[in-house]
Order: sequence, then C-alpha cells, then structure tokens
Amino acid sequence: MADEPLSQKEIEDRLRELPGWAFEDDRINRTYRLGTHFAASALVAHIAAVQEELNHHSDLTLGYNTVRVSVNTHSAGDAVTGADFALAERVEALAPAHGAS
Repeated sequence: MADEPLSQKEIEDRLRELPGWAFEDDRINRTYRLGTHFAASALVAHIAAVQEELNHHSDLTLGYNTVRVSVNTHSAGDAVTGADFALAERVEALAPAHGAS
C-alpha cells in the first residue's frame, strides 16, 4: 500500500527535524556542498544504494562539488509522504561521512 500524502502542516512539522531541507514544487529538496567532485560522486553512489534498499528513489543532481536531492512519491500522485522523509533522514545520516554540509 502506498504512503498517504502528508498535509502541509505535517510537512512543515517534519521539515523542522531536517535542517537544510525545504518544500518546493510538491517535493522536499536539499542541496549538499562537498569538498570535491569525487566526494560528491561518492555521496551520489551511497544515496543510490540507500534508495535501492528502501525501494524509493529521488532525483539526484550531481554538480562539481554539490549534490541536490529532490523527492516525492509518484505512487501517491507525486505528493510528499512519510517515505520521502524516511529517505531524507537516511541521506542526512550518511551525508556527514562524505564531508557534506
């Protein structure tokens, strides 16, 4: 069963627990800055592994030393759900190991 869409208030409340994340265009987003392109590439690979584990995938944009994560739940009508926050929390937990800020 797909996650149910979260209300605007639920999204705002949950974003308070994820500094740096924002709600824009019906998605939650964050851009990480890293020291090098290699570190950014490694973070993308690590995020991809977590997404496979969760079977929930975001859009990832790799820049020279940046990674942008943008996610919503397609099966819930492209709305933000608890699954999106579960992924964001996992990304937040692994990002510091790559030197992300």
